[in-house]
Amino acid sequence: MKCRYCASTDSKVIDSRPTDDGSSIRRRRECNGCGRRFTTYEKIEELPIMVIKKDGRRESFDSEKISAGLRNACEKRPISASEQDELVDSVVREVFNSLESEIPSSTIGEMVITRLKELDEVAYVRFASVYRQFKDINTFMQELELLLREK
Repeated sequence: MKCRYCASTDSKVIDSRPTDDGSSIRRRRECNGCGRRFTTYEKIEELPIMVIKKDGRRESFDSEKISAGLRNACEKRPISASEQDELVDSVVREVFNSLESEIPSSTIGEMVITRLKELDEVAYVRFASVYRQFKDINTFMQELELLLREK
């Protein structure tokens, strides 16, 4: 590991512990060259997962796209950023735990919708209207009627 202060590659680990979310290891290091301390994070290398879009294109899985869609759906709703992050993390875990190298975007969308429905119904309808591409008010009303019947 290269020291950020003197660029020496000779350092020793002083302390190691998992991060709060358990997704990586935090290591406190001391440079044997200059004696200064710095922190590094070790994370598991993940194999890329390809998302199959509705038009058949394939692109790399990007959790930021889920976050952006969720932020739009949750705008002006009483849903904290941490709740949104938890939802995204939950979907990401499920995607990677599926052990599939390719996953349809529709599957990811349904994962989000299922979780969002439990979190906030208004945000759920907003997300569903974009994700399911409601064509007109009747499609929108059908989704609302389904939601009301489930209550």
